[in-house]
Amino acid sequence: MSVVLVVNSGSSSFKYQLIDMRSETVLASGLVERIGEPVGRSTHTVVAPPADGASPTLLDATYERELPIPDHTAGFGVMIDAFAENGPSLAENPPTAVGHRVVHGGARFFEPTVITPLVEINIDELSVLAPLHNPANLAGIVAAKKAFSDVPHVAVFDTAFHQTLPRAAYTYAIDAELAAAHRIRRYGFHGTSHKFVSEAAAAFVGRPLAELKQIVFHLGNGASVTAIDGGSSVETSMGLTPLEGLVMGTRSGDVDPAVLFQLARRANMTIDDLDDLLNKRSGLLGIAGSADFRDVSAAVERGDDDALLAFEVYVHRLRAYAGAYIAQLGGVDVISFTAGVGENAPVVRAAALETLGFAGIEIDPERNGARGRGIRRISTDDSRVVVLVVPTNEELEIARQTLVAVAG
Repeated sequence: MSVVLVVNSGSSSFKYQLIDMRSETVLASGLVERIGEPVGRSTHTVVAPPADGASPTLLDATYERELPIPDHTAGFGVMIDAFAENGPSLAENPPTAVGHRVVHGGARFFEPTVITPLVEINIDELSVLAPLHNPANLAGIVAAKKAFSDVPHVAVFDTAFHQTLPRAAYTYAIDAELAAAHRIRRYGFHGTSHKFVSEAAAAFVGRPLAELKQIVFHLGNGASVTAIDGGSSVETSMGLTPLEGLVMGTRSGDVDPAVLFQLARRANMTIDDLDDLLNKRSGLLGIAGSADFRDVSAAVERGDDDALLAFEVYVHRLRAYAGAYIAQLGGVDVISFTAGVGENAPVVRAAALETLGFAGIEIDPERNGARGRGIRRISTDDSRVVVLVVPTNEELEIARQTLVAVAG
């Protein structure tokens, strides 16, 4: 087993990476988008091999194409054509398995799973818990199985890592029979990223994963934080859906449910209106007018009061969760920041941990402000808690788990 194709399908697009698992290097990556629109778009990047020290570093080569792409099946045909025309050759680098990101596995899937017709039925049935994601994930699976019919396909679920949550952590305090009948509980998301980052952090600090109490902040447009004890998720901020928890780009995160009752009664908002409000018109966008943290930061520098408030609300929530998770874990050894904001916003990292010195956390301003591409320490040498920036790699984690499923 040497080459794995990783696929992440959305309703009108899919991303892919071809990874050589012998060296865990990406051979090619791409995006097929605007599926179902009059004109679709394909972007295919052939990744240059790393320099060997003797020859100059080559540059990645990107190829773009526009054409009608009526459905996911046609999209995979476009992807295969891109490999044939631009490389690397799939004949010389044949995928031995295809790994698929699937958002919601409910309580049924707690590990990477070889996809069978029964698994497809289960993914479809779980669409009630993730109506925007699981149907799109399944469409990609069906199309990919047509394109690569002679290799195993594996589903890697965002929720799987959080299946170790204790009952006290995943149970909502509502009517128990009603919750059971409708599968209402906390599931958690971003599990693939939290797993990858926590394992990478343990390797970096040179300690066994089983010995460490960790907190991982995955801060992108979607954001979550997870408490990890001995490699197992024991608490996480997202719940039944990815809406709960931290302030995000367009999502509100935690909000008093009575807010919805008030808006329904006084603003005559429907269920769909409220869904749209909390998922698409809230978070940084709702307060500051932009979902992009870079825009919010620039506005803060200009003295914009709304942007400053958005930043303060964002950081306030981070501190609240950090403190709560330190209490749940009974202390913490390693805190890691990952994803777009977590990896690239020193001001967020510093502000999030600024009041947590009592827990043995001491950030080194110079290390925190320095730019870097790989995993790096941003805490002082004397800090009792190691604080890291760990670039996430969900595609590589999916590929690793795909091989585990196929081998097992």
